[in-house]
Amino acid sequence: ITIRFDGQFGEGTLHAPLIGEFNAANLMLAFATLLSLGFDKSDLLATAAQLQPVLGRMELFQAENRAKVVVDYAHTPDALEKALQALRVHCDGQLWAIFGCGGDRDAGKRPMMAEIAERLGDKVVLTDDNPRSEDPVFIVKDMLAGLSKPAEAIVQHDRFKALSYALENAAPQDIILLAGKGHEDYQI
Repeated sequence: ITIRFDGQFGEGTLHAPLIGEFNAANLMLAFATLLSLGFDKSDLLATAAQLQPVLGRMELFQAENRAKVVVDYAHTPDALEKALQALRVHCDGQLWAIFGCGGDRDAGKRPMMAEIAERLGDKVVLTDDNPRSEDPVFIVKDMLAGLSKPAEAIVQHDRFKALSYALENAAPQDIILLAGKGHEDYQI
């Protein structure tokens, strides 16, 4: 994020290694609050440049000549929509959406999330996300029902393989959103 400001506390440019309009808004609110409490502007600008995202929340991973990967905990229709909208403004190529839906939970959100991914993303990869006692095949079937072009979606139940597929097929200017599990490194 790069934010140019000019106001009662002076002018300047704030840089932070975060993405998303919501982070920009939160950062500016915190910045203005701290300035009004008397904190030094130069110190705040230096500190902002060192900020890191919360683990698994719009967390960016980037390697030279590879697509960017953003890991986010988005596991509801609203959260997936917000994450894809936030990434779209940063994407010069195709926006990939890799996500799954939990088992033994609200099955009604499955087609909704798929519709959102198809509408806001360019490539949709359906995978597992805590299937619990439910058969992952049926979870994906529910998600496919929300797609207008289900044959264009990639289905890969293994999350690691789903991400590997996207990395192998994405261009360097693409962004891959790996949504649903955030910081979690396990399946239930």
